[in-house]
Amino acid sequence: MTSALVIDSLDLHYGAAQALRRVSIECRPNRITAVLGRNGVGKSSTLRAITGINAISAGEISFGDETLRRSPPYKRARMGIGYVPQGREIFPLLTVRENLQTGYAGLKHSERNVPDYIFELFPVLKTMLNRRGGDLSGGQQQQLAIARALVTRPKVLVLDEPTEGIQPSIIKDIGRALQFLRDEKGMTILLVEQYLDFCREIADDIYVMDRGEIMHAGPAEDLDREDVRRHLMV
Repeated sequence: MTSALVIDSLDLHYGAAQALRRVSIECRPNRITAVLGRNGVGKSSTLRAITGINAISAGEISFGDETLRRSPPYKRARMGIGYVPQGREIFPLLTVRENLQTGYAGLKHSERNVPDYIFELFPVLKTMLNRRGGDLSGGQQQQLAIARALVTRPKVLVLDEPTEGIQPSIIKDIGRALQFLRDEKGMTILLVEQYLDFCREIADDIYVMDRGEIMHAGPAEDLDREDVRRHLMV
Protein backbone atom coordinates (compact mmCIF):
# COMPACT_ATOMS: atom_id res chain seq x y z
CA MET A 1 0.00 0.00 0.00
CA THR A 2 1.41 3.38 -1.02
CA SER A 3 1.27 5.98 1.71
CA ALA A 4 -0.64 9.16 0.97
CA LEU A 5 1.74 11.38 2.92
CA VAL A 6 5.20 10.62 4.31
CA ILE A 7 7.20 12.93 6.56
CA ASP A 8 10.79 11.72 6.71
CA SER A 9 13.39 12.93 9.23
CA LEU A 10 12.21 16.54 9.41
CA ASP A 11 14.24 19.20 11.18
CA LEU A 12 12.79 22.68 11.58
CA HIS A 13 14.33 25.76 13.16
CA TYR A 14 13.02 29.11 14.27
CA GLY A 15 16.23 31.10 14.13
CA ALA A 16 18.72 29.33 16.39
CA ALA A 17 15.99 27.33 18.17
CA GLN A 18 15.32 23.83 16.86
CA ALA A 19 11.58 22.99 16.96
CA LEU A 20 11.64 19.57 15.21
CA ARG A 21 14.27 16.84 15.36
CA ARG A 22 14.16 14.05 12.78
CA VAL A 23 10.37 13.81 12.85
CA SER A 24 9.01 10.96 10.73
CA ILE A 25 5.29 10.27 10.26
CA GLU A 26 3.54 8.00 7.76
CA CYS A 27 -0.10 8.77 6.90
CA ARG A 28 -1.60 5.77 5.16
CA PRO A 29 -4.55 6.14 2.76
CA ASN A 30 -8.09 6.06 4.12
CA ARG A 31 -6.91 6.26 7.72
CA ILE A 32 -6.99 8.83 10.50
CA THR A 33 -3.55 9.55 11.93
CA ALA A 34 -3.33 11.55 15.16
CA VAL A 35 -0.26 13.34 16.51
CA LEU A 36 -0.51 13.90 20.26
CA GLY A 37 1.58 15.75 22.80
CA ARG A 38 1.61 18.51 25.35
CA ASN A 39 1.72 22.20 24.45
CA GLY A 40 4.93 23.38 22.82
CA VAL A 41 6.32 19.99 21.75
CA GLY A 42 6.26 20.70 17.98
CA LYS A 43 2.87 19.42 16.84
CA SER A 44 1.74 22.60 15.09
CA SER A 45 5.23 23.13 13.66
CA THR A 46 4.95 19.72 12.03
CA LEU A 47 1.68 20.69 10.32
CA ARG A 48 3.09 24.05 9.24
CA ALA A 49 6.01 22.20 7.67
CA ILE A 50 3.65 19.85 5.83
CA THR A 51 1.55 22.70 4.47
CA GLY A 52 4.60 24.76 3.52
CA ILE A 53 3.97 27.65 5.91
CA ASN A 54 7.34 27.08 7.59
CA ALA A 55 10.43 25.96 5.69
CA ILE A 56 12.17 22.84 6.93
CA SER A 57 15.89 22.68 7.68
CA ALA A 58 16.36 19.01 6.72
CA GLY A 59 14.35 15.96 5.73
CA GLU A 60 11.70 15.35 3.10
CA ILE A 61 7.93 15.42 2.68
CA SER A 62 6.37 13.17 0.05
CA PHE A 63 2.77 13.32 -1.16
CA GLY A 64 2.03 10.32 -3.35
CA ASP A 65 4.80 10.36 -5.96
CA GLU A 66 5.66 14.03 -5.41
CA THR A 67 8.23 15.57 -3.10
CA LEU A 68 7.12 18.82 -1.51
CA ARG A 69 10.21 20.35 0.00
CA ARG A 70 10.34 23.31 -2.40
CA SER A 71 6.62 23.60 -3.14
CA PRO A 72 4.91 26.78 -1.86
CA PRO A 73 1.69 26.44 0.18
CA TYR A 74 -0.64 27.25 -2.73
CA LYS A 75 0.83 24.42 -4.83
CA ARG A 76 0.40 21.97 -1.95
CA ALA A 77 -3.23 23.05 -1.66
CA ARG A 78 -3.78 22.51 -5.38
CA MET A 79 -2.17 19.07 -5.12
CA GLY A 80 -4.81 18.09 -2.57
CA ILE A 81 -3.61 19.03 0.92
CA GLY A 82 -6.41 20.77 2.82
CA TYR A 83 -5.53 22.62 6.02
CA VAL A 84 -7.67 23.56 9.03
CA PRO A 85 -5.45 25.82 11.17
CA GLN A 86 -5.44 26.09 14.94
CA GLY A 87 -7.78 28.86 16.05
CA ARG A 88 -9.91 28.35 12.92
CA GLU A 89 -8.82 31.60 11.20
CA ILE A 90 -12.09 32.20 9.43
CA PHE A 91 -12.84 35.69 8.08
CA PRO A 92 -15.10 37.27 10.71
CA LEU A 93 -16.50 40.04 8.50
CA LEU A 94 -17.31 37.73 5.58
CA THR A 95 -20.53 35.72 5.51
CA VAL A 96 -20.50 31.95 5.87
CA ARG A 97 -21.11 31.73 2.11
CA GLU A 98 -18.19 34.04 1.36
CA ASN A 99 -15.90 32.14 3.75
CA LEU A 100 -16.70 28.94 1.89
CA GLN A 101 -16.10 30.63 -1.45
CA THR A 102 -12.54 31.52 -0.42
CA GLY A 103 -11.85 27.82 -0.95
CA TYR A 104 -12.54 28.24 -4.68
CA ALA A 105 -9.23 29.96 -5.41
CA GLY A 106 -7.33 26.89 -6.61
CA LEU A 107 -10.28 25.16 -8.30
CA LYS A 108 -11.32 24.94 -11.94
CA HIS A 109 -14.41 27.01 -12.78
CA SER A 110 -16.56 23.87 -13.06
CA GLU A 111 -15.66 22.87 -9.48
CA ARG A 112 -16.47 26.21 -7.86
CA ASN A 113 -19.35 25.05 -5.73
CA VAL A 114 -19.92 23.64 -2.25
CA PRO A 115 -20.45 19.86 -2.44
CA ASP A 116 -23.80 18.79 -0.97
CA TYR A 117 -22.20 16.39 1.48
CA ILE A 118 -20.61 19.32 3.34
CA PHE A 119 -24.03 20.65 4.31
CA GLU A 120 -25.10 17.12 5.23
CA LEU A 121 -22.16 16.94 7.63
CA PHE A 122 -22.68 20.46 8.99
CA PRO A 123 -26.33 21.39 8.40
CA VAL A 124 -26.10 24.46 10.64
CA LEU A 125 -23.91 26.14 8.01
CA LYS A 126 -26.65 25.92 5.40
CA THR A 127 -29.03 27.78 7.68
CA MET A 128 -26.44 30.50 8.33
CA LEU A 129 -25.07 31.18 4.85
CA ASN A 130 -25.81 34.91 5.11
CA ARG A 131 -24.53 35.31 8.69
CA ARG A 132 -21.10 36.82 9.24
CA GLY A 133 -18.44 34.36 10.33
CA GLY A 134 -17.70 36.39 13.44
CA ASP A 135 -21.30 35.97 14.62
CA LEU A 136 -20.99 32.17 14.82
CA SER A 137 -20.16 30.30 18.03
CA GLY A 138 -16.71 28.78 18.41
CA GLY A 139 -18.00 25.35 17.50
CA GLN A 140 -19.83 26.65 14.43
CA GLN A 141 -16.68 28.51 13.36
CA GLN A 142 -14.73 25.25 13.62
CA GLN A 143 -17.30 23.51 11.42
CA LEU A 144 -16.97 26.39 8.95
CA ALA A 145 -13.17 26.09 8.94
CA ILE A 146 -13.40 22.37 8.18
CA ALA A 147 -16.03 22.97 5.50
CA ARG A 148 -13.87 25.66 3.87
CA ALA A 149 -10.98 23.16 3.63
CA LEU A 150 -13.31 20.51 2.18
CA VAL A 151 -14.43 22.92 -0.55
CA THR A 152 -10.88 22.67 -1.97
CA ARG A 153 -11.49 18.92 -2.71
CA PRO A 154 -8.55 17.67 -0.61
CA LYS A 155 -7.10 14.19 -0.80
CA VAL A 156 -5.47 14.69 2.60
CA LEU A 157 -7.12 16.77 5.31
CA VAL A 158 -4.77 18.23 7.92
CA LEU A 159 -6.33 19.62 11.13
CA ASP A 160 -4.64 21.45 14.00
CA GLU A 161 -6.47 20.81 17.31
CA PRO A 162 -10.03 20.71 15.91
CA THR A 163 -11.55 20.13 19.38
CA GLU A 164 -9.84 23.09 21.10
CA GLY A 165 -12.38 25.21 22.95
CA ILE A 166 -15.34 23.37 21.42
CA GLN A 167 -18.46 22.21 23.26
CA PRO A 168 -18.85 18.41 23.64
CA SER A 169 -21.85 18.07 21.29
CA ILE A 170 -19.95 19.67 18.40
CA ILE A 171 -16.84 17.60 19.19
CA LYS A 172 -19.01 14.52 18.59
CA ASP A 173 -20.27 16.03 15.31
CA ILE A 174 -16.70 16.71 14.18
CA GLY A 175 -15.66 13.17 15.10
CA ARG A 176 -18.52 11.71 13.07
CA ALA A 177 -17.65 13.99 10.15
CA LEU A 178 -14.02 12.86 10.11
CA GLN A 179 -15.04 9.20 10.24
CA PHE A 180 -17.45 9.81 7.33
CA LEU A 181 -14.71 11.47 5.30
CA ARG A 182 -12.43 8.48 5.91
CA ASP A 183 -15.02 5.74 5.40
CA GLU A 184 -17.26 7.20 2.68
CA LYS A 185 -15.03 9.67 0.86
CA GLY A 186 -11.76 7.74 1.08
CA MET A 187 -9.97 10.72 2.58
CA THR A 188 -6.69 10.50 4.45
CA ILE A 189 -6.74 12.57 7.64
CA LEU A 190 -3.91 13.87 9.80
CA LEU A 191 -4.79 15.70 12.98
CA VAL A 192 -2.94 17.21 15.89
CA GLU A 193 -4.72 16.81 19.22
CA GLN A 194 -4.45 16.88 22.98
CA TYR A 195 -7.88 15.33 23.64
CA LEU A 196 -7.05 11.66 24.21
CA ASP A 197 -10.61 10.33 24.28
CA PHE A 198 -11.33 11.92 20.90
CA CYS A 199 -8.27 10.29 19.36
CA ARG A 200 -8.98 6.95 20.99
CA GLU A 201 -12.44 7.00 19.44
CA ILE A 202 -11.65 7.99 15.85
CA ALA A 203 -7.92 7.51 15.14
CA ASP A 204 -6.40 4.47 13.47
CA ASP A 205 -2.74 5.36 14.07
CA ILE A 206 -1.08 7.60 16.66
CA TYR A 207 2.23 9.39 17.05
CA VAL A 208 3.28 10.92 20.36
CA MET A 209 5.64 13.91 20.38
CA ASP A 210 7.78 15.35 23.13
CA ARG A 211 10.41 18.11 22.82
CA GLY A 212 10.27 18.15 19.04
CA GLU A 213 10.73 14.40 18.58
CA ILE A 214 8.50 11.41 17.91
CA MET A 215 8.59 9.30 21.06
CA HIS A 216 6.07 6.64 20.05
CA ALA A 217 4.26 5.39 16.93
CA GLY A 218 1.59 2.71 16.83
CA PRO A 219 -2.13 1.89 16.72
CA ALA A 220 -4.64 4.03 18.61
CA GLU A 221 -5.04 1.28 21.24
CA ASP A 222 -1.55 2.18 22.48
CA LEU A 223 -3.08 5.24 24.16
CA ASP A 224 -4.03 2.90 27.00
CA ARG A 225 -0.39 1.97 27.62
CA GLU A 226 1.22 3.56 30.66
CA ASP A 227 4.54 4.25 28.93
CA VAL A 228 2.71 6.09 26.15
CA ARG A 229 0.48 8.11 28.46
CA ARG A 230 3.51 9.24 30.44
CA HIS A 231 4.57 11.42 27.50
CA LEU A 232 1.14 13.09 27.49
CA MET A 233 0.89 13.99 31.16
CA VAL A 234 1.27 17.64 32.07
